[in-house]
Amino acid sequence: MNLSSQDVAILGVGGAATVLYLFRDQIFSSKTSSVPVPTTKSAAGEGNPRDFVAKLKAGNKRLVIFYGSQTGTAEEYAIRLAKEAKTKFGLASLVCDPEDYDFENLDQVPEDCAVIFVLATYGEGEPTDNAVTLLQNFEDESFEFSNGEHKLDGLKYVMFGLGNKTYEHYNLMARKMDKMLEDMGAVRIGERGEGDDDKSMEEDYLAWKDGMWEAFAEAMGVEEGQGGDSADFVVSELETHPEDKVYLGELSARALTKTKGIHDAKNPYPAPVLVARELFQDVKDRNCVHMELGIEGSGMSYQHGDHVGVWPTNADVEVDRILCALGLHNKKDTVINIESLDPALAKVPFPVPTTYGTVVRHYIDISAVAGRQILGNLAKYAPTPEAGDYMRELNSNKELFAKVVTDGCLRVAEVLQLAAGNDIKARPTPENTTAWDIPFDMIVSSIPRLQPRYYSISSSPKLHPNAIHVTCVVLKYENIPSEKVQHKWVYGTGSNFLLNLKAAANGEDNVPLISSDDPSAAESTDFPRYCIEGPRGAYREETIYKVPVHVRRSTFRLPTNPKSAVIMVGPGTGVAPFRGFVQERIALARRSIEKNGPDALADWGSITLYYGCRRSDEDFLYKDEWPQYEAELKGKFQMRCAFSREPPYKPDGGKIYVQDLIWEDKDRIADAVLNGKGYVYICGDAKNMAKSVEDTLARILGEAKGGSAEVEGAAELKLLKERSRLLLDVWS
Repeated sequence: MNLSSQDVAILGVGGAATVLYLFRDQIFSSKTSSVPVPTTKSAAGEGNPRDFVAKLKAGNKRLVIFYGSQTGTAEEYAIRLAKEAKTKFGLASLVCDPEDYDFENLDQVPEDCAVIFVLATYGEGEPTDNAVTLLQNFEDESFEFSNGEHKLDGLKYVMFGLGNKTYEHYNLMARKMDKMLEDMGAVRIGERGEGDDDKSMEEDYLAWKDGMWEAFAEAMGVEEGQGGDSADFVVSELETHPEDKVYLGELSARALTKTKGIHDAKNPYPAPVLVARELFQDVKDRNCVHMELGIEGSGMSYQHGDHVGVWPTNADVEVDRILCALGLHNKKDTVINIESLDPALAKVPFPVPTTYGTVVRHYIDISAVAGRQILGNLAKYAPTPEAGDYMRELNSNKELFAKVVTDGCLRVAEVLQLAAGNDIKARPTPENTTAWDIPFDMIVSSIPRLQPRYYSISSSPKLHPNAIHVTCVVLKYENIPSEKVQHKWVYGTGSNFLLNLKAAANGEDNVPLISSDDPSAAESTDFPRYCIEGPRGAYREETIYKVPVHVRRSTFRLPTNPKSAVIMVGPGTGVAPFRGFVQERIALARRSIEKNGPDALADWGSITLYYGCRRSDEDFLYKDEWPQYEAELKGKFQMRCAFSREPPYKPDGGKIYVQDLIWEDKDRIADAVLNGKGYVYICGDAKNMAKSVEDTLARILGEAKGGSAEVEGAAELKLLKERSRLLLDVWS
C-alpha cells in the first residue's frame, strides 16, 4: 500500500502525540522532588504496598512494630506489645514483617510516632531469615534514607530482644541494632529488653515491660487508661457452609483445594513415610526414631546440613482437655468463622472457616506450658470466685507461678482444671471438667500458633535425592510435683507425633514410654495419641502414612574442597547432620574413584567424627553404618566414640565425654586447625556439650599458640567463626 505525504504527516503527528502521552511524566514532571508524595489515602495505602510510613499515616496509627522471627515467638511478642499499647493508651499499631517493607523512608516516621523492634537472635549471632535485609540496611553506611544520609536523628524507638544465654552471642541482634540506631541519632525509649529462652522468656518480658511503658508514656505524651479491653477477633458460628470449603487441619488453601504449588513453610508437603524404625537397642524407657520421608515429585530439594520442619498436631488427650475446659466438647465440629477487628494489628493466624475442634488440634499450641500473663486475663471468666482468686494469685505471685505452673509443666487447660478443683490426672470428660465461659476469641488471641518442629536432616541428597531422613529422640520427662500438682509425665509434641507415625506405619501398637514396672504408670493418663491420618484422611493412603513437611535452608555445610580436614562433634542426635556430611563425601568419592582411579582420595583431608552416647549396645546411633562409610572413604574417615556409662572411665571414676577425646587428640586437632586450615563443626546440646567442647578447643588452641585459653584460645575461636571454619548447629 502506498502512503501519500498527507497520510505520512498525519501518522507522524499521531506518533509524536503517542510518545508525548506515554512519557508525559518524565517530560513534564518537576525536577525538584525525587521522593513521591502520596496525595490521597488510597494512594498512601495502596500505591506502594512496601511503604509502611504511608500505611502508618493512612491508618492513623502511632506505632510501627517490626519483628525478626524464626519460629514465631518474636512475632507473638510483637503482637502482645501492640495489644498492650492499645489497651493501656488507646494507641493503634502497625505490626510488620520487615521482609515485606522498604526502609528508605524510616526517617519520615512522624514525630508523634515510635518504632518498636522485637528481634530474635538465630543460631550463632545471626539475624532471623526475615530480618537479614533489615540488618544489612543498617550495617551498610552507604545506605541512605530519604534525607540523603545514614541518619535517623530523633527517631523514637523501643528495643526488645529474644535470645538464649547458652549461646555465645546472647541477644546479639537486638544489641547490634540498638547500637546502630543510637549511632544514627535515634532515641531509645526505656531500657533495652532482653529475654532468655533458656530460662524464662516470659518472666524477662514481664520484668521489662512495666518500666518500658512508664518511659513510653512520658516520651509519647500519653496517659494510661485511655484504652479499653477490646477483642482482637470476632468468632461467629456458621449454620450452613459448603463442607468442602471448611478447613479441617489443612495448612494452606492449596492443600484444601488440592492444587499444585510451591511447597514451603506456608504450604508444607505431605511426604509419605517410606521407612520408620527404632534406633535404640533393648532400651525400655527411651526411643529414637529414624524416618525416611519421600519427596519425589514434590518439587522440593535439600542440601546436606539443612533442616526439615515437621508439622505435628496436638495430642488427643490435650484436645479433649481444652474443649472440656471451655465447654465446647459437644460443639467441637461446629463450623466457625473468625474475623480480625484490626488486620494490621492481629491477623487471623490460621485459615478459616474451620471448627472449634480443628483449631485446638491443628492450629494453636495448647501443649505449651502456660504463660503468667494469660492467667490474669482469664481470671474474669472463672466459674467460681475461688477459681478467679487463684488465677489472679498465680498471675501476680511470681514465685507461686514458678512452683505450680512452671515446675509442674501445666498447660493452660490444666491450670483451668486446677483452679476449678478438677483432677488433672483423670481422663478429661465434660462430666469431670468444670467449664469456663471464656470467649473463644480470647483463646485465639492468647495461645500462639502451633509451629513446626525442626530436625537436622540426616541424609545427603547425592545418595538419597528422593528422601529426607530424620533422626529424632522422643522427648519424655517428669515434672516437679508440689502440694497442688501431682507427679506426671510430660511428652514432647513433635517427637511423640513421629513415634505415633512410626508405630502406625509398621502396624505396631502404641506402647507407652513408661516402663511397666514404674509405680506411677497406673496414675498416668493414656500415652499420647495423635490424629495422624490428617484432615479428611489426607495423610493416609491405605497403609502409607504422610507427614506435612518443608525444608529450611542452613549454612551448616562441608567445605567445597575435599582436601580440607574436617572435625565433627555430634553426640546423641547431634550426629544427624554428620551422617549426611559423610554420605555427601561418599558420593563425591565414588565419582572421583570412577573418574580417576583407586588413588583419587590420596590427597583428601581427613574427616574425624567425635560421637558420644550412654552405651555401645543400647543407644549407639547408626552403629552398623559407620564401618561401611569408613571402608568406602578408604581411611579418610575415622570415628572416635565416648560411651559415658561403660568402661573405660577416668582414673577418678568420672565418665568420658566427647570433649575428653578431643583433648586426647589435642596435638592433631591443633595442627589440623592452625596449620591445615581445617573446619570444625559442633551439633547438639548448646548448654552443656557445645560449651564444654568450645572450652576444650580454646584450651587446645591457646596452648598451641603459647598462651591461655581465655586470651589466645578465645581469639582463635572468634577468628574461626568469623571465617566460617567453626560452625555450630545447637539447641537448648
